[in-house]
Amino acid sequence: MNFPKELRYSKSHEWVKEDGDSVVIGLTDFAQKELGDIVFINVPFVGDAVTAGASFADIESVKAVSEIISPVTGTVAEVNESLVDTPEKINEAPYEAWIVRVNEISDREELLSAEEYEQLTKEG
Repeated sequence: MNFPKELRYSKSHEWVKEDGDSVVIGLTDFAQKELGDIVFINVPFVGDAVTAGASFADIESVKAVSEIISPVTGTVAEVNESLVDTPEKINEAPYEAWIVRVNEISDREELLSAEEYEQLTKEG
């Protein structure tokens, strides 16, 4: 399993990439493997508010429907619209298939390092 060291991770299995005053959020390699083949994603709209610890999207796989939890509070600045038509990109390259970019960040969950996140996935 892949845990890029330049990213931070939430306990709910989202990755976060700091990018200036904004962050990019996606699903981890661990999450996509647990979900199985992803067939649908419901994404927010640009301008939507997201809240740390609350769901901002949902994703459907052949196994289940799961919520995607925001690790930050802010405003959606950009959405990866290509995932609507090809959600399987998350299975193919989870660290390239980002879901949203969030700016105007006012709060954030405590995020884990790659090493801490890898340990969490082993415990769990």
